[in-house]
Amino acid sequence: MNKRLVLATRKSKLALAQSSWVKGRIEELWPECTVELLKVTTRGDKILDVPLAKVGGKGLFVKEIEEAILSGQADIAVHSLKDVPTEIPSGLEVSIFPEREDHRDAFISRKAPCLSDLEHGARVGTSSLRRMAQLRIVRPDLQIESLRGNLDTRLKRLDQGDFDAIILAAAGLKRLGLSDRISCFLSTDIMIPAIGQGALGIEFRSNDEETRKLLQPLHHDETAIRVRAERAFLERLEGGCQVPIGALASLYEDRLVLEGIVADEQGRRVIRRSMEGDPTGAKELGRALAETILDLGGKEILEEVYSGS
Repeated sequence: MNKRLVLATRKSKLALAQSSWVKGRIEELWPECTVELLKVTTRGDKILDVPLAKVGGKGLFVKEIEEAILSGQADIAVHSLKDVPTEIPSGLEVSIFPEREDHRDAFISRKAPCLSDLEHGARVGTSSLRRMAQLRIVRPDLQIESLRGNLDTRLKRLDQGDFDAIILAAAGLKRLGLSDRISCFLSTDIMIPAIGQGALGIEFRSNDEETRKLLQPLHHDETAIRVRAERAFLERLEGGCQVPIGALASLYEDRLVLEGIVADEQGRRVIRRSMEGDPTGAKELGRALAETILDLGGKEILEEVYSGS
């Protein structure tokens, strides 16, 4: 089979690293296949001076890429799954999930070995309402400020003294060979990750069976089960990556455990619960946990977040 695939990707170092890894795996598995990268600028890449929560809308980092696939300019895309809305455009699917990287958040600082060691009133940078809310639960004394930009930009701002510490996804640092910048990993007891954090999702046209066959060897069943539960939780909450929602699914032999959190931005109202079930019912488990959290007050919290009050 001689085939040329065009892979649409964002232009950031991390996106290119992830896409290049998938390109390499496909060409290794199918030597007769050539993968070319198509670099795309998304709306989320253009708007860097506004916090994500205030930009509004879902799919800030994927819409233009999906349009390239639908138009035939590209055949596939590799996304950080935490950036992908639960609602996928008709004609496309995100159903190939390579093995997940580290799901944890990482604490990076030149002034303290970990979060608990930061001095009172220290400045911490993050772009995520989810992180802001959970930081304020454990360290309400900190000055938490919005920090946008790619990984290099965020690390540079830390190094030049704009912040005493920053919080980033561990997976991105590891994929770029920057593990040595991590001061410590934040326990999920302190910081539940974003939905799908550390996982990749490969998107393609649903009717492209030949491409589906090429991608299938990259699929990792355990990762798929975990992210299905997390994304079903997010879907029921009607949330996006700009909302203070987190979830983590863990697989223990024949049991799937899902922990989820909904909080207000200030970390004053927090609903955190866990539930377990059969791995074959991952989506049902995600929806059930979401219903529980909504009934416990999550609905009111999210309505306020969405209304901007």
